[in-house]
Amino acid sequence: MPRTVRVGLVADTHGFVDPGLERLFAGCDLLLHAGDVGKEAVLASLGALAPVRAVRGNVDELGPLEDLPEVLRVDLGGLVALLVHDLGPPDAPRLPAARAIALHRPEIVVHGHSHRPGHALVEGVLFVNPGSAGPRRFSLPRAAGILEVEGRSARLDLFDLAGPVPVPFGETLRAAL
Repeated sequence: MPRTVRVGLVADTHGFVDPGLERLFAGCDLLLHAGDVGKEAVLASLGALAPVRAVRGNVDELGPLEDLPEVLRVDLGGLVALLVHDLGPPDAPRLPAARAIALHRPEIVVHGHSHRPGHALVEGVLFVNPGSAGPRRFSLPRAAGILEVEGRSARLDLFDLAGPVPVPFGETLRAAL
């Protein structure tokens, strides 16, 4: 039986580490940050919870975070994930993201930038935006996610970070990829 890999998903922290992330990401094997980290201290704080893989967002282009890759391929047991910041619409990704998807052929794409938590299954690929875990902007919820991968199956939950304890919103997504 394949081992379950528990992955914390976060994006658009903009230099802020929400205290609820420690509870949410407890027991994670890996954390994926989809860009706009904002400060090196964010990666250090998250790294105390689990190993972190991160990509550069548009606010990370100067200073120590500019060395983060724009695109990152991550093996998650039986599935491949691609980490990017600015995807565009999942059904019509921006050219740099579309090229990376064609090259790496992932089953899961984790992205940020829009601050809108959500997911879409497009042509057999699961696209996940965990939303923004940083300071509240616009009228969008602050959010993060948990992805559990077992073999070629994935389970996704997105969480609202508004209160003292992260609360799931929406239904759990289960997909065989």
